[in-house]
Amino acid sequence: MNVAKAAYKPVGLVFGSVSGLVAGALFKSVWKHVKSEEDAPDATDEHRQWREILLAAAVQGAIFAAVKALADRGGATVIRRLTGAWPG
Repeated sequence: MNVAKAAYKPVGLVFGSVSGLVAGALFKSVWKHVKSEEDAPDATDEHRQWREILLAAAVQGAIFAAVKALADRGGATVIRRLTGAWPG
């Protein structure tokens, strides 16, 4: 394992944890804005329609994927600046 990869491990863990918290808060904010509701529907909520549950899941997945990509790319960029090598 090269130095950049080894240095990226702890940075990736921290960025990943923080990005999960950020993505969760962002999704909650987006859902509140879109549906004027505090909480998104759960898949097992029998009082919600399929369309609403699938919409919530798709929006949540897109937000989490985008925030994760941002965090991963940002972490790799930080490591390249510190070590001079790309960790990937």
